[in-house]
This record gives sequence, C-alpha cells and structure tokens, in this order.
Amino acid sequence: MGPRSHHLSLSLLLLFLLPPECWGAEGRLAHKLFRDLFANYTSALRPVADTDQTLNVTLEVTLSQIIDMDERNQVLTLYLWIRQEWTDAYLRWDPDVYGGLDAIRIPSSLVWRPDIVLYNKADAQPPASASTNVVVRHDGAVRWDAPAITRSSCRVDVSAFPFDAQRCGLTFGSWTHGGHQLDVRPRGAAAGLADFVENVEWRVLGMPARRRVLTYGCCSEPYPDVTFTLLLRRRAAAYVCNLLLPCVLISLLAPLAFHLPADSGEKVSLGVTVLLALTVFQLLLAESMPPAESVPLIGKYYMATMTMVTFSTALTILIMNLHYCGPSARPVPAWARALLLGHLARGLCVRERGESCGQHKPPESSPSPQPPEGAAGSQAGPCHEPQCLCHQEALLHHVATIANTFRSHRAAQRRHEDWKRLARVMDRFFLGIFFFMALVMSLLVLVQAL
Repeated sequence: MGPRSHHLSLSLLLLFLLPPECWGAEGRLAHKLFRDLFANYTSALRPVADTDQTLNVTLEVTLSQIIDMDERNQVLTLYLWIRQEWTDAYLRWDPDVYGGLDAIRIPSSLVWRPDIVLYNKADAQPPASASTNVVVRHDGAVRWDAPAITRSSCRVDVSAFPFDAQRCGLTFGSWTHGGHQLDVRPRGAAAGLADFVENVEWRVLGMPARRRVLTYGCCSEPYPDVTFTLLLRRRAAAYVCNLLLPCVLISLLAPLAFHLPADSGEKVSLGVTVLLALTVFQLLLAESMPPAESVPLIGKYYMATMTMVTFSTALTILIMNLHYCGPSARPVPAWARALLLGHLARGLCVRERGESCGQHKPPESSPSPQPPEGAAGSQAGPCHEPQCLCHQEALLHHVATIANTFRSHRAAQRRHEDWKRLARVMDRFFLGIFFFMALVMSLLVLVQAL
C-alpha cells in the first residue's frame, strides 16, 4: 500500500471520527453505512458466499498513449486505463435503509481486489498498487478504475522496415487464482481507443481482445486470461525522407559514371564516393535496428544498391583499360567490330565526327604498306633516261621507308581510335543497363509506401 493510500484511509477514518453534529444527514448515513459494511469485513479472502463459487471479473482496457516502442530491446511502453468490475457478496445494503444512498467511493486498499497482473511484463520492478478509489454499489458491484504504465515484451519483426506492421499482445490474468476460483473476461470485443493520443511514429489499427483458457505444467486447474493485441503500422514518411530517398538519389547517380568522359579521370572516384555514401547510410540503419535473422527491406535495398555500384565501378575500370589501349595494341577482333562497333553502336547512336545517328560507316581496314610508284616502276624494267629518279636507289629506299612508317603510324592510330570507340559503346550500353536496374529497384521499394 502506498503512502497516498494511507493518507486517504486516514482522512476517511478521521472524517468518520468527527462528532455527528459536524456532518449533514448524508454524511451521517455514509458513516453508518461504512461502519456497518466494514465491521466484520476482511480484504484477505475472496468475497463469495460459497467457497466453491467462481468469482467473475470483467476487464476493460482503454489505450491512452504509446509512450515508447524499443525495437532493439523489443519492449513496448503504454499508458493504459484499466477498469475491473466484480461483485462483492459482503458489500451489499438496502438503499432505503440509508436514505437512498446507492453507491459509495472508498479507497481501493480497504476492499478485496483481484490479483490480475500483466503476464508478459518486461519490467523488473514489482507492480505498484494503484491508489485510486473504488465505486461500490448497493448490490455489491465493485468498479475499480486505475491508470497504469505498462512495459510489455513484444516480438518486433523488422523484415518490412520501414513499411512494417507489428502485433503486440498484452496478456492479463490472475497470478494465483485458477479458473475455478476466479474467471476473467473482457468487456467488449476490443480495447477502447476513444481517448487515444495519436503517436507520431505508429498508427493504431485496432486492439482486439481474446479470452483463452490455458493449463500450465505447474498446476492441474485451468487458468483463464485475456489478451489484448495491439495492431500497429509504422508511419514511414520520416524514414522515406531521411533514409530511403537519399539512397534512391545516390543509386541513380551511380550509373552516370559511365557517362563521364574517360579523360576526366573521375570515373572511378565517382563510383567509390557513391559506395562510401551508401556505407554511411547502412551504418545509420544498423544502429536503429534490432539484431535479427530477417534483414529489413531497406537493408536489402541498400545491399542490392551497393552490389550494383561495386559491379559498375569494376566495369568502369575495365572500360578505361579499353579506352587507354595504346597504338601497340592488337586490332579489334572481327566479331567485336561487327557486333559492337557495327550494330550496337548504331543502336546506341555512338557515332564518329561527321556521322549522323542511325548511319554507320564501317571502319576501313588498314592498307598494307605499298612501295612508291617509282620503286614499282624501277622493278618493272630498265629506264633509258639518265636523269630519272629510278637510278637513285638510296633515295628511293629512304622514301619507301618514310612512307611505310607513316602508314604504320596511321594504322596504329586507327586501332587506337577503334578501341576508344569500343569503350564509348560499352559505356553507353552499361549506362542504360545500370540506370534501368537502379530505377526498377527504387520503384519496387517506393511502391511499398503507397
């Protein structure tokens, strides 16, 4: 019994000990009724006329506020108004004898109270007895309204976070009385929500009540209980703005690394920067989520996006190797020339200077080195003019060497340009592929919010 209950009991007793001339008629009747009711009354035993009789208790719960939902520790804190009603066989009187007085309000510590507790309580402290009054009617009906702050265990499933819905049960029942001594039943099919204060994070869908009768291993008699199941759905607007939308924008930014010119030197840096940003958001998400086997939906999206960015960065490195193939590189294979530089380049509108989209100019094959016409003529037959250049063998040899070198240089430059064009085709192709993947994944996640 708390100090407030002692104070109320002492005040009531002092009131009844005052001289009768200090009271009105109603006060004298209430004093007489109190003395008559509690002359031989004890609050230690069940108030039934027959010990084999079952005492029926009606339980009504009104949800007032959701104080906290601790997903990491899986504890739900609620503010409830709990009403219990039962019939006390020893608190009955005839209202006509007491001037029409049909109900009195006395401290709850003076009467017998059912030992109904919250079974799935998650608080280590013992429950504090409520200091509210009870209303006793002339027919023995007792009504006890008491506020309570409950901390109950709740299994939180975050597999659909932040678009998840939770079911948290609050099971009330007698701790020592079996079903043959005390039977508890709910009043109505659900808890009251008329005075509920809206929560900024959770939307209450309902709180249905269900009565069960269970038999435990410790005892042979059945134990009835009442379970109120709180149905919650998370308000995902804050999580979408703070965690999901930044990730969507970053994931759409990652494919643009393929559109960045290779000569800028920032293609790989952009992919690494996006990957680090996603890692930071992943750490922020992990701090607020409880450790569980099921990965949240937003966590799956983060991992899929990070995997996509990793693959895009690896492909960017390979494409840059194609772009920087030097003049000494081998020619582009025939199948790549026909498929990639031909059909795919025309479909993606990757064109050379002076070439319109949809038209393709097939790359010319490198001509084989040809000697100059003078050298060819010198080999065809003798020349009878003494001033002809064909008689200058050394000069003709040097001219042929310079021409062959020039042709080789042009062929090497053409091979280098082919590899650079192939890299542009691959960039354009993977830009479309990864942008489409990022857009589809983002839409699949955002559609859950609708």
